Amino acid sequence: MKRVYNFSPGPAAIPQEVLQQAKDEMTDWRGSGLSVMEMSHRGKEFTEILATAKADLRELMAIPDNYKILFMQGGAIAENAIVPMNLIGRKPQPATIDFINTGHWSVQTIEEAHKYAKVNIAASSEDAGFTYVPARDTWKLSQDAAYVHICTNETIGGVEFDYTPDVGDVPLVADMSSNILSREIDVSKHAVIYAGAQKNIGPAGVTIVIVREDMLGHAIPACPSAFDWKQVAEHDSMYNTPPTYPIYVAGLTFQWVKRQGGVAAMEKINVAKAKLIYDYLDSTGFYINRVPAANRSRMNVPFVLHDDSLNAKFLAEAEANDLVQVKGHSSVGGMRASIYNAMPIEGVQKLVEFMKGFEKKYG
Repeated sequence: MKRVYNFSPGPAAIPQEVLQQAKDEMTDWRGSGLSVMEMSHRGKEFTEILATAKADLRELMAIPDNYKILFMQGGAIAENAIVPMNLIGRKPQPATIDFINTGHWSVQTIEEAHKYAKVNIAASSEDAGFTYVPARDTWKLSQDAAYVHICTNETIGGVEFDYTPDVGDVPLVADMSSNILSREIDVSKHAVIYAGAQKNIGPAGVTIVIVREDMLGHAIPACPSAFDWKQVAEHDSMYNTPPTYPIYVAGLTFQWVKRQGGVAAMEKINVAKAKLIYDYLDSTGFYINRVPAANRSRMNVPFVLHDDSLNAKFLAEAEANDLVQVKGHSSVGGMRASIYNAMPIEGVQKLVEFMKGFEKKYG
């Protein structure tokens, strides 16, 4: 069976062990005679799958007891609307939301928020093409914002927060779609964490929302019932039929992360993988990464070739070497290597060796 090294930004690689287990259980989950895709979401088999997935994620991220874990649909883009609909009701209307604008996904979140609240761009790195994270002491936060929103890792620009900002008593909301479970974080410093699954957790279709209990019960009247976090929490993520199979695969991934040694162990591996590629990029003028070292993403490494006319050759020869999905986003061009948890260090080593050979050939 042929397997390539998949550097896609999402839907992304899933651990081989997880895929094999899902294959083995495809038509008969643990003697039930049912595929997970066929199960009633309220039956004992799936409720066991859901409970185990929640317990494993709580353990992996050390999620405090006063936080609810929700499995929802619509991806992070849907949460761009669901978050304000659930949180602005805490304040007199029209409420204000503070944003730290660090790239493409921050921009999308901001555009959606304009429909529900006043928007304050407290800090932005647009002046440098979204290549850095604005220093905390430059942020101009509102006096009474409903919450502060950050995107902890921008997949397109390859920019990542390397710390959790202190915003005082204002709730901190973080879109962690592309770096959740890749590094240790203190959940208690956040009011809400949300993440689409299709990068570090599993297949597209399920969105993880980790929400502090005091953030529940503030949805505006226009919020659909299925998007009201309080309703979803009270129904244990089954107010409507949840995305059962993606939840199942996410649960397998949580168990895989535990077998690797947990999030701390994954972080060490991710640091090593990122160092391999950034060290090489810094050693050559043939490839260029424009993000300062302190703000570089461990998950998404964008780079350009010094000569754009070589792009097509690079992509074709990379694919011939079983290195796929390395083309950069259309908005920035160039290349991008997404090296999420499921990417083994051998894949990064092979990519770097290919890049060195390509430079020797065409440099």
